[in-house]
Amino acid sequence: MQGRLVHHDTIKCMDNEKKIEAILFYHGEPMRLSTLANILTIKEGDLAVHIMALSDSLLQRGIRVVQENGYVGLATAPETHEIIEGMRREELDGPLGKAGLETLAIIIYHGPLSKSDIEYIRGVNSSSILRTLLIRGLVEKTPHPKDKRSFLYQGTPELPASLGLSTLRDAPEFEQIKADVQKVLDEQETNEEHE
Repeated sequence: MQGRLVHHDTIKCMDNEKKIEAILFYHGEPMRLSTLANILTIKEGDLAVHIMALSDSLLQRGIRVVQENGYVGLATAPETHEIIEGMRREELDGPLGKAGLETLAIIIYHGPLSKSDIEYIRGVNSSSILRTLLIRGLVEKTPHPKDKRSFLYQGTPELPASLGLSTLRDAPEFEQIKADVQKVLDEQETNEEHE
């Protein structure tokens, strides 16, 4: 009987490790430990045990768990530095691509926006694209005034000049496109209120 209980506890622990890994991967950036504990409906002390187990299980892999100042996230393993650095240089020097331009346009015409709003408009996860835009210095994160657990994305002060504009408001059809994006966000808010 005791063996079955240990087995059940081990499975439950593994389930939480999988959930933590999936949540951090999906979120794409560090998140507060308290937020993660709330999502999993477990105590922060128990969360620490699960995070340590996940961290140990990833030691032979290309991903590591990182914790700092009450936040936890996923990062690449130090031994993958060379290949990741090469990819980063390519991200900085290569073309933005359709997804990058689409995300940048959304931010230009309606920033600052939360990651969830950007993803709602695009219809896909935008973590890697936002990271690329941040690395290139085209967008920046600012604290969300209504939600201290998240950020807003907006163009950097250098963005207009990099586009040959004196201000983002000089972008083609700025007011019309801004209004169109606002309609999409208003529809999202209306849909969420009716759910």
